[in-house]
Amino acid sequence: MERLGDGTRGRSADARGVLIGAPAVSDGAGMWRVARDCAELDLNSSYSYALWCRDFADTSAVARMGETVVGFVIGYVRPRAAGTLMIWQIAVDAAHRGLGVASALLDDVVRRAADAGVTHLETTIAADNQASIALFTALAARRNAAVDRSPLFRPEHFADAHDDEDLFRIGPLTPAGAAVPD
Repeated sequence: MERLGDGTRGRSADARGVLIGAPAVSDGAGMWRVARDCAELDLNSSYSYALWCRDFADTSAVARMGETVVGFVIGYVRPRAAGTLMIWQIAVDAAHRGLGVASALLDDVVRRAADAGVTHLETTIAADNQASIALFTALAARRNAAVDRSPLFRPEHFADAHDDEDLFRIGPLTPAGAAVPD
């Protein structure tokens, strides 16, 4: 299967033909729609998703079925921690959940980031978000990486009502194709 956007090889997320790859600016509207329909996410402006696709395509991914975006992950390399990929949001359309799309999106971004020298992944997760905790814990297990969890953002850090967010730091990550110790 062709990866989206850059012509390198990718993989199918499920047997129904979902393609995973780096986003193009034209994917921003579809990403916004998926985020809007996913009640668990903070919704950003549609402009921000288009801008994200332009400026952070190397550290983000989309899942598409035909021309329709059915999932995405957005991240960036932390400016003051060049070896750390921060995953900001990940979402999958309700009709495609439970099919491994979120794992495939995350694996794609982590593979590309590790190949570029990133050694750790960080994300923040609310304590009651068991699905995200399971997703990132499973990623760590697949990469034979440690998971460190610590408090990061508390209610006093937010201008509006927002749940606490714990920092999950996963690493070290191994490049794709590298031997992973048993």
